Amino acid sequence: QVQLVESGGGLVQAGGSLRLSCAASGSDFNVMGWYRQAPGKRRVFVASITRGGGTSYSESVKGRFSISRDNAKNTVYLQMNSLRPDDTAVYYCNVERGTVLPDPSWYDDWGQGTQVTVTS
Repeated sequence: QVQLVESGGGLVQAGGSLRLSCAASGSDFNVMGWYRQAPGKRRVFVASITRGGGTSYSESVKGRFSISRDNAKNTVYLQMNSLRPDDTAVYYCNVERGTVLPDPSWYDDWGQGTQVTVTS
């Protein structure tokens, strides 16, 4: 069972920045990534990164968010710039040994998430 610990969320004004971190127990994760869940909405994909550094982003964050990872620390980061009120959500990370980060409904185990609130 993978343990995931997210951190770095907070309250920020529109246009501001935050950097999220997620440490995962275990190893050999090919893909690490982020999801988010806004109030009253389903959890959705935000960004992912492979062990080799290949990245993928949802259209809503492309150009504003940047994902990176430290393979030695099994940690993934999400640098969020130009934040908007519609980025407000609880952000969760997860990992995958395969080639693609799955739909969030596939996972049974999640961390506690980290709250990001963007005010206008």
